[in-house]
Amino acid sequence: MTIRIKVRSDGADQAQLNRGNGRTVVALALAAAIPVLLLSGWVATSMAQQQRDLTRSAAVASASRVAERVSSDITAQIGVLEAEAASATLDKPDLAVFYAEAERLKRARPLWETVELSRPDGVQIVNLLRSLDDELGPTADRRSFDAVVGTHRPVVGGIGPVGPVSGKRLVALRVPVIRKGDLRYVLSVGLANDAVSSILRDAGAPDGWVGTIVDADGNTIARTRAEAEELGQPADAALQAAIRHAPNGFYSGSTLEGSNVEVVYRTLTDTGGWSVHFGMPAATLNAPVLRSYLVLAGGSVLSIGLALALVGLVGRDMAQRRAGERARFSLALRSIEEQGAIAADAAELGTLRWDTVRGKVTGSPRAAQLLGWRADVTEGGETEADVGMVIGMVHPDDRARLSDDLRWSLADGGAFDVEFRVDGTGPEPRWVRLAGRAPRLRDAGAAGLVYGVVSDIEPRKRAEAERLELLRRLGEAQENEQRRIARELHDQVGQTVTGLSLGLKGLERLLASCVADPEATRQVQWLQTLAGEIGRDIHRAAVDLRPTALDDLGLHEALATLLREWGRRHGVRADLEFLGDPVRLSAAAETAIYRIVQEALTNVLKHAQADTVSVSVEHRPQEVRVIVEDDGVGFDPEVVPGMTEDGSPAKPRLGLSGIRERLSLLGGALTLETSPGVGTTLFIAIPVPQAACA
Repeated sequence: MTIRIKVRSDGADQAQLNRGNGRTVVALALAAAIPVLLLSGWVATSMAQQQRDLTRSAAVASASRVAERVSSDITAQIGVLEAEAASATLDKPDLAVFYAEAERLKRARPLWETVELSRPDGVQIVNLLRSLDDELGPTADRRSFDAVVGTHRPVVGGIGPVGPVSGKRLVALRVPVIRKGDLRYVLSVGLANDAVSSILRDAGAPDGWVGTIVDADGNTIARTRAEAEELGQPADAALQAAIRHAPNGFYSGSTLEGSNVEVVYRTLTDTGGWSVHFGMPAATLNAPVLRSYLVLAGGSVLSIGLALALVGLVGRDMAQRRAGERARFSLALRSIEEQGAIAADAAELGTLRWDTVRGKVTGSPRAAQLLGWRADVTEGGETEADVGMVIGMVHPDDRARLSDDLRWSLADGGAFDVEFRVDGTGPEPRWVRLAGRAPRLRDAGAAGLVYGVVSDIEPRKRAEAERLELLRRLGEAQENEQRRIARELHDQVGQTVTGLSLGLKGLERLLASCVADPEATRQVQWLQTLAGEIGRDIHRAAVDLRPTALDDLGLHEALATLLREWGRRHGVRADLEFLGDPVRLSAAAETAIYRIVQEALTNVLKHAQADTVSVSVEHRPQEVRVIVEDDGVGFDPEVVPGMTEDGSPAKPRLGLSGIRERLSLLGGALTLETSPGVGTTLFIAIPVPQAACA
């Protein structure tokens, strides 16, 4: 049957194709009679309009690109300043250490001209352009400084006056340094104007365009032309009027050179009112369009008659072709639906249609089986149930997540993929996966529909749970074994070494009481020293296996001891900071955090070549956050370990894998930030139950 239908369809398509070819020949003959001038004018007009639109789009893209880059750069600089403002060196304060930290930050950021630290009265106490012993005087740009003092919030200033220390007009970024609710200092960075101008020059604007960045007062911060003359000068009236009218848009104006331009501008976010402007020469932009209009007007009169006949013929042809295509598409759609149903059955998948307007869910029998509803199968081979019934079969803890994903898919037309549990399909809830999307169709009646595919993921979830349980048991067994070995080392081997030391001490006194060979006395003393070193090594090994401070005193003291001993042993400066309420966590969480920090320190020692390591532990209401940062050589996280320089295979990053394994047992997450030459930072987040935080 399928073959006969296909043959009849192909014959009808061939006849319709022959009729369409005849009409096409007639249409081509009519089109050939239309004057070449009309066609040329129309093409010229279209190309001119397109070129004009492309030029305006390029201007918008350039302005947006520069705006985003400047905004992101400023936001990044503010973030670095806020982090430095929270530094412990400003608690005492320790200005010498702060000066060294500020120099390190400035070397890593070419946009920074200087870093200054000022008292709330405006007097500078640190400026990287001078030594700590120099008298610095008041800070420049008191307007932005007073804004920080008044609001206690970060402020992005405009182009300031000539600084008494720098001798330049700089752009100031300022953040407050607050301790115990009081403003202690104002930390500022002066940005070099030539660095801001380089962003404009690198935006890729065509020749002849003029780019400008102005601050909230309308003063020029950077310019692609005549920058030295215009730096800090007020912008023209048209620019200032446009900014007052709307934060983004177009306006017409003139350049300093006297040419008329059309300007696209964008206001930068989080910069206190900065805006970027790109001016395009109006004559260059509009001249091709005007010429194309003249060509088009000359040929339009000659084409009216033939165009009417051509439109009628083409319209009839298009209507017939559309009818034929609609019939073929309908047949193809039915075939595709049947093939999809067969494939879904073979893969044990269920298909459904979720109608939020009617409050109904229609699906295949397999979908009904997986989602747990009972309904009769209709003649079309589908089942139907109320939305309330379907939602009621979902586990109570997963209902809100499923509803939110469906709502978001309907709102933006995007795909969704959600995993949830279904009750009633067995003694235990069963895991299923629903993936699909809300279609974007022209038919208004399709609004509120979601199409999806349901699959059974219970075996995968069960395997994941078994794997996590096995990892947890292995971790507990490892910790217990390490605790046992540490106890054996301390209680037995350690006591034996202590007895050996006492025996050697008695032998030394015996040799001293009688006339003995001095060489024998020296040998006994050497053995005493060796026994002491062995005792210390045994104690250190026992602490590495299982620190007693972690069981007796908690995470705070255990980490403090670990960093103090590790830093002294390896000659690396190690800093530890605790934020939030210092509450005891569960034994599993404290052990995991301790081992993660221990593994991170091992990685620093093996690979980072760092001088300083900082560890921060922050207790939050819902989680504990741990940050481990070093100033070492860093690495490229996108590069997969391959071969070393001598041709041997490189070792995989087992340390990070071990950290991720430990976090997976607690539902935690690891974020890695690193790049060659700038060090490495690990961000660890571990959820904490409310009972542990109480």
